[in-house]
Amino acid sequence: MILAAFPYAQPLHGLIGGLFIGLAGAVMLLGLGRIAGVSGIAARAAGLGGDMPWGTAWAFLAGLPAGAMLVALTTDWKPAPFASWPVLVAAGLLVGFGTRLGSGCTSGHGVCGISRLSQRSLIATATFIAAGVATVFLVAKIGAGS
Repeated sequence: MILAAFPYAQPLHGLIGGLFIGLAGAVMLLGLGRIAGVSGIAARAAGLGGDMPWGTAWAFLAGLPAGAMLVALTTDWKPAPFASWPVLVAAGLLVGFGTRLGSGCTSGHGVCGISRLSQRSLIATATFIAAGVATVFLVAKIGAGS
């Protein structure tokens, strides 16, 4: 069975999470007239431009961990094991750099941009996926994933 190869896979949780991400993107677009790109919203919260009200940006960002905490407290869901804090911080900084370089993140391009058939988002998302596949392949080859 394919799930045996992915011992931490939680497909039902992923499906439900994906539906909520899509719903949040639709509400943001229809309600506020803007794309739910987290990197752009984070930049606005940090005062780096954008037209979203500053308080709205902070409320959106606060809702991300609050939603995860709500799920963790009300269900039997447990997160998969993660890398060490230094690795997570380094990865976060690299992702932040990449989102600025690519003019958006996976939520902006992958969820909102593709749903609008944006050519730039289609290319960006294909690049994200290709980079992820290459990274997993390289990590598996050098044995750093164990």
